[in-house]
Amino acid sequence: MRASAFNTGFARTWLALGFAFLYLPIVALVVFSFNDSPLPNVWRGFTLKWYAGLPDDHEMLAGLWLSLRIAFFTACGSVVLGTLAAVALVKYRRFPGRTVFSGMVSAPLVMPEVVVGLSLLLMLVSIQRAIGFPERGMLTIWLGHLLLGMAYATVVVQARLHDLNPQLEEAAMDLGARPWQVFTLITLPMITQSLLSAWLLTFTISLDDVVLSAFLSGPGATTMPLVIFSRARLGLNPSVNAVATLIVIVVAIGVVAASWWIAHNERRRAQELAAAGHA
Repeated sequence: MRASAFNTGFARTWLALGFAFLYLPIVALVVFSFNDSPLPNVWRGFTLKWYAGLPDDHEMLAGLWLSLRIAFFTACGSVVLGTLAAVALVKYRRFPGRTVFSGMVSAPLVMPEVVVGLSLLLMLVSIQRAIGFPERGMLTIWLGHLLLGMAYATVVVQARLHDLNPQLEEAAMDLGARPWQVFTLITLPMITQSLLSAWLLTFTISLDDVVLSAFLSGPGATTMPLVIFSRARLGLNPSVNAVATLIVIVVAIGVVAASWWIAHNERRRAQELAAAGHA
């Protein structure tokens, strides 16, 4: 009994330390966003002036708006391409080039972003010299983020597809449904939660990416992480903490809402299955 109590207390202690290691820096960031001192590590009093001054920080706002647009389109494109890749890998076990295709989809997950960014930069520069397009900017950053996001989305959706009961799709086809109808009416509703998870994951990855954005950005296309990174060289002030705090709040609200929606759907599905079992 004592050993069990000790193991439980030890596990809870390590869990608390792990959460503290992960979230105390975020708490410190939020606290110091209200610091009256321009030095980020010296507390001089409570103030809201850094939040009040954000509307006048045009460079930061422009970078934030650009990052949000790129992250939104990256998440949407990654979910679409990742779903198609996952369906191809799960539903079609054998087709020419499947091994190469699987390796290419997973490659961005294991390759350093520096290598991916440099490779994309060399390729895009060669294409631009040949045909004069594309200029480095929002489009090239989006292409780089899309390459990385698609790999993550594929893993998330593929894991969900492996857990599906194939008999449901087979029954639909036996009843006369075509493959596209089976996908849209049977498969897609069952993987909706994984699609939302993949969207949130790739949106977050794109929003805070620095390495690919640094390689693929151009004049007039500076994302928010690049703005913060450039300011960090000269010393950060609490205005950066204020922007980060607002982003943390928005992301936290989005995660809570998505978690509630997923849990609500799981409970409703469990109730429907239970009702069907009693019928």
